[in-house]
Order: sequence, then C-alpha cells, then structure tokens
Amino acid sequence: MKTSTSNNAGRTIAIGDIHGCADELEQLLQMIQPVAEDTLVFLGDYIDRGPDSRRTVETVLDLKSKCNLVTLIGNHEIMLLDAMQQPLMQSLWLQFGGQQTLDSYQGGMEAIPQEHLDFLGNCLRFHETEDHLFVHANYLPGTPLDQQDPQVLLWTHLTDLQPTPHVSGKRVIVGHTPQKNGIILDYGHLVCIDTFCFGCGVLTAMDVHTNELWQTPAQNS
Repeated sequence: MKTSTSNNAGRTIAIGDIHGCADELEQLLQMIQPVAEDTLVFLGDYIDRGPDSRRTVETVLDLKSKCNLVTLIGNHEIMLLDAMQQPLMQSLWLQFGGQQTLDSYQGGMEAIPQEHLDFLGNCLRFHETEDHLFVHANYLPGTPLDQQDPQVLLWTHLTDLQPTPHVSGKRVIVGHTPQKNGIILDYGHLVCIDTFCFGCGVLTAMDVHTNELWQTPAQNS
C-alpha cells in the first residue's frame, strides 16, 4: 500500500467520504473551484452505498489535470479489491454497498474498467504535510503513520477508539465515522469530516489551514 508526504503551495482541502454521491461531489467542486496550485485530499470511500460510484470515480480521475490530487484508500475500496481477488468476499462486499456500485457500472465485476480498478488499487494509506496527517478512519496516537495497524487506519470507528493527539503534534483529518447530523466532529487535534453524504446528502470539504468549510445542502433542507 502506498503512502505520501508533501508540501505544496495553494490551498489544502480535505474531502470526506463520497460513497457514490456523484451529484454532491460535482456540487462541492463547483463551490470550491479548485485551481492548479490547490491540493485536494480525498479521504477514501469513493464507492458503495450511493447511486453513482462510476461517475464519482470518473469525476475524481478528471481532477488530475486540474489540481494537485491526493487520494487515500478507504475500507470500501479494500472490500472491492478483495472481492476481485477472492470470490468468497463478493457476497460480503455486495451487502455493504457493493451492489449499488455494480448497478452504477450496469453489470457484474467484469464491467468495472481496469482504469478504475488501477486507480482504487493505487490510492494511498495516508498523507502527511508539515502540520497535518490525513487517514481514512483512525490512528494509534503513539505510532508513526507508516507503522500503523491497517485495521486501525482503515476500519476502526471513532466510536470504538477516540485517540489522544498524535505523537507528531500534527492535527489529524479523518473520515469513516459518519456524522449523521451533517456536522463535522472537531476535537481540536482530530477532525472527522464524514458527514453521511449517502444518508443525508451532506458532503463536506475543509480547507485545513483556514478551517473554511464547504457543504452540500442536506436532502431534507
């Protein structure tokens, strides 16, 4: 699994779990208006549950020519990749949103383009800048990111482990634990921006240096 570190000029904007909500992703990008100097850090879970995983992946891939792009892997990408390699895992993946993904590709596993599988397989386990750490789910506070347990980085909800500040002293930006009220969870040293898009329609982006937020309107608003 790949990892990343960087120090780029421009804005650094984290984007929470999309889960196939392509319309909301396009709305959010219209609000952000990314330019070439900006870095967008996607926290993983592009696919599953929502209505259009295919268009979500296509939209993210299209951003490569428009700005700096950092794409983390989420547990739902892991489930898909495991299902491709291990047929016995397919039924589990389908139960956790995989069926909606296949529906968006209008076929079975063979309908997913290799380019999309390559993209998902090459997503990073974490991203680090001078003052922030970005992971999909969670972290062990006393352990460097390149030594973290993948189970914690990708699967452990904040409801199961609420970590203290990381030993690096850097603020950590995560997704994975859905905030069903559509409001980010901010502990100061840790911010969760998964705002349950596939459930309530709120997709969140955050400029990690200014704390500016962009959010799509809730479905019931």
